[in-house]
Amino acid sequence: MEKVIVIVGPTSVGKTKMGVELAKKFNGEVISGDSMQIYRKLDIGTAKVTQGEMDGIAHHLIDIKNPDESYSVKEFQEDVRRQINDIASRNKLPIIVGGTGLYIKGALYDYQFEEAEDHVEKAREKYAHLTNEQLHGLLEKIDPASALAIHPNNRQRVFRAIEIFETTGQTKSESLKKQEHKMLYDAFFVGLTCPRELLYQNINERVDRMVAMGLLEEMAGLPENYKYPGLQSMKAIGYKELFAYFSGNASLEQTVELIKKNSRNYAKRQYTWFNNQVPVTWFDVDFDDFEKTIDAVANQVEAFVEDR
Repeated sequence: MEKVIVIVGPTSVGKTKMGVELAKKFNGEVISGDSMQIYRKLDIGTAKVTQGEMDGIAHHLIDIKNPDESYSVKEFQEDVRRQINDIASRNKLPIIVGGTGLYIKGALYDYQFEEAEDHVEKAREKYAHLTNEQLHGLLEKIDPASALAIHPNNRQRVFRAIEIFETTGQTKSESLKKQEHKMLYDAFFVGLTCPRELLYQNINERVDRMVAMGLLEEMAGLPENYKYPGLQSMKAIGYKELFAYFSGNASLEQTVELIKKNSRNYAKRQYTWFNNQVPVTWFDVDFDDFEKTIDAVANQVEAFVEDR
């Protein structure tokens, strides 16, 4: 069973730096666990790792899709497993870095995802006349458990859950319950954390830096076929809020504050998700002396790697 290091935690807590430093110390390569850094041209808003930050360490699953392409958790599962096998076959340590919890868990555990694209197309045609609320109401009748877990505006996932029931006679939630969800790898989850107040301050400052670095210009410079709010890529925090600004329905100040608010709320959800879903060993980040945090993590990773 291949050993894998997984670095998780909320946004703005130092996961990128930690991944690079651990890769240096343990002959590793990084696999991005971020569902939005897969998109080309979306660099600033996704806080995509730069060549300088990579510091010579190989990074995988970054810039593999155009912004008008979709990317499912099943595709991510297949891509991550392929990368883990390749990296391990070269006697290197796979290190997953990211904050998209469902994607990471789906890759490391024995989740079975439906081959759903054709299914979704059929459901989309059949129920195209329904509003988001009506569609979600239909799902509530079919599969209340899934309806609780899926936001009414996530039309794609609602379609998928409905079609699973209509094609198999079994609800999505029932199907998931029957899966054992066993870990397929010998994985050590490193969680980076810090006091909530400090985290929120870091998030606010990072959003300000993104704007100063040219976030608005990045969005404005995208080809028109990439600037459609229905695209998966445009649902990322940092981009979805810009549509109201560019259409004249929100001021820059309102837009920036909304990005900050949504980023803070996302960070809260990340904490909750990782605490409940995977066995994380949490480390308090010392932003004044990050090397101290690196050493603390490296000591435990070393014990894990050597435990053969």
